[in-house]
Amino acid sequence: LAQLQELGESLVEIHGQNEHMRLVRTDELFHLIDGSGTHDAQLKALETAFNAWRDVEQEMRELQAEAPLEAGELDLLRFQIEELENAALTAEAYEQLEAEHRLLARGSDLMLSLENALELMQAEEGSVSSQIQQLLGALTPAASLDRDIGNAAKALEEAGINFEEARGSLQTAVSRMEMSPERLSELDRTIGQLHDLGRKHRTEPGRLLEVMQRLQQRCERADNLEIRKQKLIKARAQQLQLYRQAAKDLHQARAGRAQALSQSVTELMQVLGMEGGQFQLQLEYDDSMKPNRRGDNRIDPLVSANPGMPVGPLRKVASGGELSRISLAVKVASAAGQPAPTQVFDEVDAGIGGDTANAVGRLLQNVAGQGQALCVTHLAQVAVCADHQFQVKKSADKQSTRVETRRLESAERIDEIARMLGGRLSDQSRAHASELLNSALTTH
Repeated sequence: LAQLQELGESLVEIHGQNEHMRLVRTDELFHLIDGSGTHDAQLKALETAFNAWRDVEQEMRELQAEAPLEAGELDLLRFQIEELENAALTAEAYEQLEAEHRLLARGSDLMLSLENALELMQAEEGSVSSQIQQLLGALTPAASLDRDIGNAAKALEEAGINFEEARGSLQTAVSRMEMSPERLSELDRTIGQLHDLGRKHRTEPGRLLEVMQRLQQRCERADNLEIRKQKLIKARAQQLQLYRQAAKDLHQARAGRAQALSQSVTELMQVLGMEGGQFQLQLEYDDSMKPNRRGDNRIDPLVSANPGMPVGPLRKVASGGELSRISLAVKVASAAGQPAPTQVFDEVDAGIGGDTANAVGRLLQNVAGQGQALCVTHLAQVAVCADHQFQVKKSADKQSTRVETRRLESAERIDEIARMLGGRLSDQSRAHASELLNSALTTH
């Protein structure tokens, strides 16, 4: 539904009785000026310059959010880093250190256990190795006669190999084991120091290296804070200068478009029964504004609907009927601004008649020539200017209300125009209706 709504806004534009309210909206006014396509390059340049300025400004805000460290805080930070540099280990190195400490802490008991195990394994009589060999000697002759006996012999053979490997590993462990009280004492001090640092920095001893890296990064940022700040100040000034120039170039392009549009609307106002009236899109340039996507412009619609009167704000000066006609004039004058293919006008001719109504009809013909225009009207002078005419009738009974819409053929259209002119059908009213239709077709 959201996609259909967006598509519909591109295909159909509806101008209701409050259409003039759009003319006081800032977005709509900038669309009128920028939608012509005459200064797309300047609009793109402004967008690029604004985005670049915004990125530098955001980086500056983030930098300012980093509170600078006082001299004492920076000294403390450096002391903590030096302290960690002398002690911090990776998680793997710390695990190895703990493993060595556990080994040395149980050194004497462990050495005794290993020596007893080796003595049993190396005994000349009744050792496990000799028993395995005796069993193999008894089973090997029968191994080929029975599968289970063969499996048993094979398992005993593997056990013998594993037994010898285990004995070799124990001998190696005994030979490299150093029962050094000095090393144990050194490990006690090192691990204790690491635990103290872990408590100090509220982390595990094996993660002290990560803490040190974070502190180093913070110290580096603090050292470079002023340097980074000065670079950003310079970059921001450069980007602001580029933005101001892009905004100035866009203003100059907009000024020409605003003047041309104001002149066109003023000329159409003379045709729409507002002789002597003026329309002016007042475009102001202010390079003290905070950078934004629209540039350094403010825009206001000013109007004078009567001769000799100074222009004033649109919403305060013009009446409802005048606002509707001014809105139509703006629509016609800005038609080059990529309008929707279908324009729907709801009683845009309210409160007018005579030659002004004829002028409205001709302007609607102009709009329809660039796409399709539909107009709800009660004025015959407007209806005769249409290529096609539809009659809308409402009927009601006790149960329901119905609305019927049908396209009128030639004769039916003459009758409808005659009714719109005077309410009664007669030869005279039909002749008048026929004359109006022929005149409109000739003009068209």
